[in-house]
Amino acid sequence: MEVYEFTAGRTPLLVSMPHVGTYIPPGIADTMTPEARAVPDTDWHVDRLYDFLEELGTARIRATHSRFVIDLNRAPDDRPLYPGASNTELCPTSLFDERPIYRPGAAPDPAEIAARRERYWRPYHDRLAAELASLRERFGFAVLFDAHSIRSEVPRFFAGRLPDLNIGTGGGGTAAPELAARVLEAAAEAEGYTSVLNGRFQGGYITRHYGRPDEGIHALQLELSQITYMEEDPPFAFREDRAAGIRPVLRRILQTILDWAAEQK
Repeated sequence: MEVYEFTAGRTPLLVSMPHVGTYIPPGIADTMTPEARAVPDTDWHVDRLYDFLEELGTARIRATHSRFVIDLNRAPDDRPLYPGASNTELCPTSLFDERPIYRPGAAPDPAEIAARRERYWRPYHDRLAAELASLRERFGFAVLFDAHSIRSEVPRFFAGRLPDLNIGTGGGGTAAPELAARVLEAAAEAEGYTSVLNGRFQGGYITRHYGRPDEGIHALQLELSQITYMEEDPPFAFREDRAAGIRPVLRRILQTILDWAAEQK
């Protein structure tokens, strides 16, 4: 199985979905606990939620493999994403609820991590980088939107309930301030939903690494609370009644990005 699926677009915007995949190769799955093989920390149904991307003309890259194989939103050298806070690794060893991912003694060693980095992590990032370079050459700039979701309550990472729409620009450095402000405004106007810019989730490795506004690449991450569109407990069912409320908000956010992009020509 290929490690990603790519769909070309006709705008300067690329949407990345690095945590939507659920596939675990059998040889790796055999080393994991039953709880981990159920892939509970997936960004469930994010591709289904953003079913309007083709209409908007945006390119899309979507991971097929689980983040438990390797986390595409972590640095290749495995440096912590949030120093001083609880972090999961490049090859995670614990679930968000801190239960182990691997059977005793079966966690990947450095050689296995290096092999996974080349087999699963590198191709996704090579294509991501190539597409951003192509968009920048074609349009003069590119915008990367990294689409994520997470349970509304994860005590390991934050206290209480997470805002519904968590926009991150690396603390302000990965996208033009005006673009970030417009995206926040579009989120804040959504009645019945809460939003924040650069709160608990400020963007992962993908946003921080590729977002270089001075070089013509702007990057934003959206961490969406899963309670807005699905059941947060197994079997993690998609809720079309909930999605019907949040999907127009997501579309408006991406349209806001495209409107901003149109003004840059």
